[in-house]
Amino acid sequence: QVQVVESGGGLVQPGGSLRLSCAASGRIYRIFRMGWYRQAPGKQRELVASASTGGGTNYAESVKGRFTISRDSAKNTVYLQMNSLKPEDTAVYYCNVVNTNGGDYWGQGTQVTVSS
Repeated sequence: QVQVVESGGGLVQPGGSLRLSCAASGRIYRIFRMGWYRQAPGKQRELVASASTGGGTNYAESVKGRFTISRDSAKNTVYLQMNSLKPEDTAVYYCNVVNTNGGDYWGQGTQVTVSS
């Protein structure tokens, strides 16, 4: 079994920062990609950022220049540093782990609320 656990969400004022963490454990085998998705009320889940083995990263246009994804491959951990947060960033953020065997795993989600 694989466990994916997120942490770091919360309430922050516009312009503030948060750092999300996600750790994968269990029978992970070899991870191909780790990433963050988010889902706001009434909207579809969307990719925020991803980091693939080998160093490639991908960001949603709406977060470029504000969010930074990073991985610690030795710890099967991925982070999302979120700066200059806006109310439209409010959503449940989900961690996603894809391994080279085609396994696709999700965390339970962590709420991020940007409000004054």
